[in-house]
Amino acid sequence: MIRFTVFISALALACPFGAQAEPAEIYARDCAACHGADRLGGTGPALIPQTLKRMRGPKVAEVIAHGRVATQMPAFGDTLSDGEIASLATYLKTPLETVPDWGAERIARTRWFDPAYTPADAPVFDADPLNITLAVETGDHHVSVLDGDSFEVLDRFATPFAVHGGPKFTPDGRYVFVMSRDGWVQKYDIWSLQQVGRVRAGLNSRNIAISADGKHLAVANYLPMTLTILSTDDLSVERVMPVVGREGTKSRVSAVYQAPQRRSFILALKDVPEIWEVATDPEADPVYEGFVHSREKGMVEGLPSFEGLFARRRIMLSEPLDDFFFTDDYRNLMGAARGSGRAVVVNLNVGREIAQLPLPGMPHLGSGISWRMGDRRVMATPHLKEGKLSVIDTDDWSIVATIETEGPGFFLRSHETSRYVWADVFFGPNRDAMHVIDKQSLEIVRTLRPVPGATVAHVEFTRDGAHALVSVWEEDGAVIVYDAETLEEVTRLPMRKPSGKYNVFNKITFSEGTSH
Repeated sequence: MIRFTVFISALALACPFGAQAEPAEIYARDCAACHGADRLGGTGPALIPQTLKRMRGPKVAEVIAHGRVATQMPAFGDTLSDGEIASLATYLKTPLETVPDWGAERIARTRWFDPAYTPADAPVFDADPLNITLAVETGDHHVSVLDGDSFEVLDRFATPFAVHGGPKFTPDGRYVFVMSRDGWVQKYDIWSLQQVGRVRAGLNSRNIAISADGKHLAVANYLPMTLTILSTDDLSVERVMPVVGREGTKSRVSAVYQAPQRRSFILALKDVPEIWEVATDPEADPVYEGFVHSREKGMVEGLPSFEGLFARRRIMLSEPLDDFFFTDDYRNLMGAARGSGRAVVVNLNVGREIAQLPLPGMPHLGSGISWRMGDRRVMATPHLKEGKLSVIDTDDWSIVATIETEGPGFFLRSHETSRYVWADVFFGPNRDAMHVIDKQSLEIVRTLRPVPGATVAHVEFTRDGAHALVSVWEEDGAVIVYDAETLEEVTRLPMRKPSGKYNVFNKITFSEGTSH
């Protein structure tokens, strides 16, 4: 008996992983209650590769071992061995064997309304309801509701895990919708300062867009490869649209945008060389330049009829485009293919590429803004891989100027009343810098460093453009309010890793200087 015990002990030492539980067993025992038996999320987020890729901070194994601050994620370092933690982390990074069906029926089962919600007949606060600014705090997954005049925090509400993409407001500014990476869409009543409800429109999602009439909300999904369209009224499913290219290839949806003048949604597709336009009004039938009305002809030069609500139109491209900038009239879009070193201009009316621009350094067109410089309209875009901004004439698509910055940036902002463009330096050792650039001379007039060594990013203006709000994008961060004319600090609002900020009036009016 003694010899047999010694043999087993020696075998355990020689094969240290032999006594470990299988990662699937560990998951079922310790993780499934919060993250779902299928790893698709529950009270906790989905634990699949598409979601875990966003974890730029702590590694998966570190989170398992030590937990996560400001969340309900506990530490398992005392109950799991190092080997078990490593094998569990590998298991979570493994793709699911099959992509589950996430159609209208499954989505509908997730719909939930807050029983405490009571709609108000008028705002329950004295502040200007159109000068409300929402500040997304990613540190502990909340949104702060700010009075744009006094900068008082009127409310702070919990959001789904990892909000992604900008919140979208109804045209009257009363309701706002936020979306998480896990596809949860939350509706919040600004007048009542209360959550209305939630629904899970996808499993891994990119962003949302609201229709010009405020009736429909589109959700761009990576997983499954669909566009989900919800009713903004009751979060019910109106359509789940599989995204399949003309040649039969399924595609992720990189982003969806509202095109208000066109009364349509525009989709960027990740995996096929196409742009989709989806009608949001059965009477909206864009007239394509040089062609007769599509209702009269049905199909013109390969363009299908655009008649009916949620009808789809394809625009074929030379390669997939990830990131879009739209001209103010939504007649043209500029798109970039990651790593191609160029941008392509697509005229949405004629449905084809009309120009190309050399833009190395991976332009971030989604945060591009436009303004009038002298007698011409220009747009500017930061670059994600080099310290420069490109300024482009949107009439002839020529590069007007290149502005050297202290490092790659992520966001640009301005306002129609402001003389300046604000540009962050999001990446690299100078991430604590915020450049303020004259719109006419294109000179950097001041570089702000409000917190040395801390990341400062993403500017939003108040309704009148008198103040600019800047995020200190750190765990113990802040929103800093500046006088937009003197560039002097007015106040600081402590927040938990604040990221984007969104003023109601600027967003619903498509204010100049705001990324759309």
